[in-house]
Amino acid sequence: MSTAEVCMVAGMALATFLIRYGLLPLSGRLSLPPTVERALSYSAPAVLTAIIVPTVLMPDGKEMVLSLSNSYLVGAVATAGVGWLTRNLLATIVLGMAAFLCWQWVVKNLLMF
Repeated sequence: MSTAEVCMVAGMALATFLIRYGLLPLSGRLSLPPTVERALSYSAPAVLTAIIVPTVLMPDGKEMVLSLSNSYLVGAVATAGVGWLTRNLLATIVLGMAAFLCWQWVVKNLLMF
């Protein structure tokens, strides 16, 4: 790594630390209204969705692929279905990955879209 990259990573780490450490002393004394707490409870699913959806819909990073040749989309739909049916995190992860890998193999070896 170059000196510039090391400085950039160190700067990002320092900024992240200062932002979090600055609010840490207030965490025990600050009480948020129930509406704000309820709104903040949606931040994790929103961030996760913002990370996953572009990868699922645009696996090559260039254009949207809404077809059966998109193994990411098939795997995501299978994962959502398993999660909804079982409500079991381990089953959702294992079966979702299995669906993705199996469909990827089918597309590459049998269907050749």
